[in-house]
Amino acid sequence: MKKPSKFNRLLRTINGPFSLGRTPVFWLCLALVVGYLFAYPKIATRYDVINLTYFISWTFVAMGLSLIWGCGNILSFGQMAFVGIGGYAYGVIAINTIGATGNTVLALVGGVVIPFLVAALLGYFVFYGRVSGVYVSIMTLVFTLVLETFMEQTGGSQWRIGKAVLGGYNGMTNIPPITFGTPGASTALKGASLYYFAMILMVVIYLFLRFLVNSRYGVGLIATGSNPERTEVLGYDTRLIQLIAFAIAGGLAGLTGVLYVAWGHYITPSTMGLTNASLPVIWVAVGGRKSVLGSIIFAILLQYFTQFLAVTGSEYALIVLGALLLMIVMYMPEGVLPPIFRWLGGLGSKKNKSVVAGAEPRGGANA
Repeated sequence: MKKPSKFNRLLRTINGPFSLGRTPVFWLCLALVVGYLFAYPKIATRYDVINLTYFISWTFVAMGLSLIWGCGNILSFGQMAFVGIGGYAYGVIAINTIGATGNTVLALVGGVVIPFLVAALLGYFVFYGRVSGVYVSIMTLVFTLVLETFMEQTGGSQWRIGKAVLGGYNGMTNIPPITFGTPGASTALKGASLYYFAMILMVVIYLFLRFLVNSRYGVGLIATGSNPERTEVLGYDTRLIQLIAFAIAGGLAGLTGVLYVAWGHYITPSTMGLTNASLPVIWVAVGGRKSVLGSIIFAILLQYFTQFLAVTGSEYALIVLGALLLMIVMYMPEGVLPPIFRWLGGLGSKKNKSVVAGAEPRGGANA
């Protein structure tokens, strides 16, 4: 029997049993949505394109949290700290190198790699120290608060790294946009070009996470999240599995930080504050923590909703979001998207309604 090609094996893994949405109808709908996103700058105003770029930039931290919380059962309140680390790292490197190189490629890489390494270091002490459960959430929250407090104390001209002034409470300003090329022949990503860059990255990373969750490593991560003791008895290094996932989530959060500062050209310590630390948790919980797709959709929708409340003069946007989270936890603990997919799958399955295309496998997770 002829073995399937590497490409076919890749497609099978992406469409594996731990993914939410695996039918041809799902992929057709996804292709239509991606096509619409590609056409969006042609039919929308410049303001709307820039606005959507901002919202898309936050989907990466949500996807990372969905990976570690939904699959690994690791609830982290420190993801916004890694967003801040990524943003500051990009700013410092870009400000100091763009004049010589004409681009910010090194800064882009550093803005992802540095928070990845910091997350790996923090994860080492957490997971190899056998910290688990609510104590992981407490440690990551403390890490966020300590980092925010420290960055607020970096005011004054003495707090600089080369040409980059950290700025203390007021933050770092004049951060260059993402730029490719050489001195005198460089291209900066602004407006529609930055939108396409962020949107393509979002689609690619979503597919990568689907592959990761359905891979051999992903099975180990899901098993670790479900029952770490039993998984360790079966021969898996559960601490290393958790560490890798936590580091990947930190790198994705750093990518959010890079896109955020490239979009707004500034970053302040409040970005990694206590209020912001809770936002990714709300987005992921409402969308469905076991669904990477749900985290993407509701990271964007809830930001639109929050902005709408702010524009209409409401002072209670965060209170409304908190109430929404409470309602979801009480009445829809899986989040919004997984039950919808299960219901849609049930409509198309008359033979066996308990086995739904795209539904969550027993004891597993969706991506």
